[in-house]
Amino acid sequence: MSDVQDDGWWYCLTHNRVEHGAGCPNRERMGPYPDEATAARALSIAADRNEEWDAQDEREAGGGS
Repeated sequence: MSDVQDDGWWYCLTHNRVEHGAGCPNRERMGPYPDEATAARALSIAADRNEEWDAQDEREAGGGS
């Protein structure tokens, strides 16, 4: 099985740029995303999700409402 997918848009963490299709190994990039603009926001999307998960963890631990 190949480590690189030939479709979708990806954000490469090694080169800090958007890639389409085959590019760097998947372990070095985030995605796939449906379009180039969404892939370009990959780091922001991940940060937002982490904040949401942290808030959820805090609520579940009884630290919030």
